[in-house]
Parts: sequence; structure tokens; C-alpha cells
Amino acid sequence: MKKDFAILGIESTCDETSAALLIGGRQLASNVIYSQIEEHKKYHGVVPELASRAHAAKIATVINEALGGHDIDCVAFAHGPGLPGGLMVGRVAAQTLANFKKVPILGVNHLEGHLFACEFEDGEVKNPLTFPLVALIVSGGHTELWYVKGYGNYKVLGRTRDDAAGEAFDKVAKLLGLAYPGGPQVSAQALQGRRDAVDFPRPLLPGTWDFSFSGIKTAVSYYLRDHKNVSVPDVCASFEQAVCETLVKKTMLAAEKYKVKHIAVGGGVAANSLLRELMCAEGKKHGIEVRFVPRKMSSDNAAMIALAAYKKLQYAGPNALEKKWNININPNLRVKNWGK
Repeated sequence: MKKDFAILGIESTCDETSAALLIGGRQLASNVIYSQIEEHKKYHGVVPELASRAHAAKIATVINEALGGHDIDCVAFAHGPGLPGGLMVGRVAAQTLANFKKVPILGVNHLEGHLFACEFEDGEVKNPLTFPLVALIVSGGHTELWYVKGYGNYKVLGRTRDDAAGEAFDKVAKLLGLAYPGGPQVSAQALQGRRDAVDFPRPLLPGTWDFSFSGIKTAVSYYLRDHKNVSVPDVCASFEQAVCETLVKKTMLAAEKYKVKHIAVGGGVAANSLLRELMCAEGKKHGIEVRFVPRKMSSDNAAMIALAAYKKLQYAGPNALEKKWNININPNLRVKNWGK
């Protein structure tokens, strides 16, 4: 690919409508994000039909702003996992733009984007990942643990069996009467509370790499039911401690099992300060380098989609642009090796 190869990425898997222009696989010329928080906050969660309508209303404007009159060589979009309506809006927009510009189109996995976003720094791709590594992808809709041998070379170790970590934060925030989105609200309250005030469970699920956070949410619900004059900061601090300890413990156990010295953490919950503190402290203790996605790139965004597309095109080789790429949407898309 030429040095100034330009990819327009599109992200519409959940409640952010985003388009980004990545040049040469390195320079992020734009990363426009329209957040739908205002549309969903009164429901304390994402309403799929409202999300689809908001994507359809905003995506053309977002794409035009991201393009800024620049020529492009490829269009990429997140074709899963995600909400069906949002994925379809992204696909139609990507197909329309690709046909108009007469350039190739490809679909990429949204979760791979969260991993590759760890390479961004100050608007550029500066820090290539070091393999092999263990990756923790932790967001509102997903909590997954991978063993990664290289770009496009994955072994999925475990997934959440019920609530994702970010989803559990939002549900606990709703139980406590806090605003949406719940993660930042819980963390803000936790700063004023005691992390050992309530002994919430740590669901480590011995014998499996899977996660399960519905039990912690239920434990919070029972605690609120059974106690009067509850300290909201104490509940938030204790809940956050339980979730973050669980994430760190399982990730470190995986790193030990697979004898890796590198961990990468991506997704919206990767912005959580306590998770960063605990993970980095454990990494230092065990001689493991921990890489977190920059906070500005942790939530859903199209820059990570454009970068994932660039990596796939590099992997495919010199005839990559002539290949017919998969653009079928799949709300339940799983990460899989590129060689298969």
C-alpha cells in the first residue's frame, strides 16, 4: 500500500455514530464521534430502536465531517458484534460511500478494534503491540479474555456468561439512582467511599476463563433491600473493587498460564482508574508490561475500525484491495483468526 493510503472507518455498533480518516496506517486525520447519551439516559440504557434512528439521522453528517474533502482508498465499517439496526446503518453508509468513491469496502470486527486502539497515542499509531500477549477487552457489552500470538492470531480464552462488566456498572448505578451512563457515576461516588465497606463476591469461576457479573449486581440489590441508611459511596467503592479485582485476577492468571510478559486492555471500562491502578500494580509485581488503551480512544470510535482494517489489508498482502471482503453484518460476530 502507498504511504498516504487513506481509510475511512465507520463505527455504529451501539450508541456512538463515528467516522474517522486514517492515513498511511499511522496518522489520524479525523475521528468524529456523535454520542447518543442524551437519547438514552432517561431509560438508563441503550434502546436499540432509538439508537438505529439516531445513527441514520447523524451518519451522513459525521462522515462528511471526517472526510473533510479528502480522497480515500478504502472504506471500512464495523460489521459486528453489535445491535442489528446500527450495524445495518453502518453497512449501508459504507456501501454507498464506497460505490460513490469507487473504492473497496471491508467489514472488520469491532472487538479487534478495541485491541488495536491500544496502539494510538496523541492522534497517531505510535506503539505497536508486543506479542504474544493476553488481551482483556472490557466494555459495556463485552468482557473477553484472549491469548494473542500476533495480528489476527487469537485464542479466545473466556467470555462473559451474562452481564458484561460495563453493563453491571450501569445496572448498579440505576439501582442507586445515579445518572446514565453509570460507569463514571459509580467511579465518582467510589472516590468518597470505603472499598472494604461491603464484602461483595468476586466471581472467579475456578476452572474456566469465563466471567459472570450478574451475581455482583444481584448482591448489590439484596444489600440495598436489607439495609437502611445506605452509604452510596461505600456501596460504589466496594462494588467497583469487587469487579476490578475479578478482572485483574483472571487476566493475571491467564498471563501466568500462557507465560506472557505483555497484557493489553481495551474497551470503555479500560478508562476506569481503579482497574488501571490494580492491573498495573499486579503487572509490576509479576514483571509484566501492561498496555491500556488511551482514555480518549477507549469508548467506541471509528479510528479503531480504520486501524483494524489497515492491519487486515497489510496481512492480506499486495493484492488485498482486489479481494472480495466480507461485508455481511453479524450481531453475534466472534473474533477469529485471519488465516481461516
